Amino acid sequence: MTDAERSSADRNLSHHNAFEQADTGYRLSTVVFDVTVTTTEQPDGFQYTVDIVAPSLSAATADDVGQTVQTDWFETLERRLADAPNATRTSVELDEIQVTDQGETVSIQYRFTRPDPTVGPDICKTFAEYVEGTYVEGIVPGYEYVSPVSNLLSNASQGENSGTPL
Repeated sequence: MTDAERSSADRNLSHHNAFEQADTGYRLSTVVFDVTVTTTEQPDGFQYTVDIVAPSLSAATADDVGQTVQTDWFETLERRLADAPNATRTSVELDEIQVTDQGETVSIQYRFTRPDPTVGPDICKTFAEYVEGTYVEGIVPGYEYVSPVSNLLSNASQGENSGTPL
C-alpha cells in the first residue's frame, strides 16, 4: 500500500519513529509488551484501537502464585488501567476499554476517536507506556520474576534512585 492509499491516521502512525508496520496495523517498538495499533475511519474522525498483551502475574513468575493473589492483582491492575487517559497531554475520552484475564496473558484494549489524526500515535504510545509502568508498579514483592518482567524490574532499578518502584 502506498502512502497516498493510506488514511491520514495510518500515515501518521507509519511516519512516527516508535511504530513499525505489521501484518495488521502498527507495532509499538518502545515497550516490552506486544502492542498493536489499528485505525478505522469514522464519521467524526479516526478510531484508534490499541491492543496490548502482557503476561499475567502467574506467567511472569518462576513461583506458584495463589489464586487470591492473582485475582487481587488482576482486579487492581484493571482498575488502575482505566486511568490511562489522565496520562496524556491532551484530553482523551475512551470509546471503550477492555481488560481481560486470558490465563497466561492479560489482554488490554483501548479504543478512542480523534478528529485530528496528528496526535493519535502519541496517545497510543502513551497508553502503552502507561500500561507498562502501571504493570511494574503493581509487581508483588517476594516472587522471582522471569523475562520480560525481570528485565523491566532490572531497568527500573538502575539509575540514581535505584530500587524498584514498589
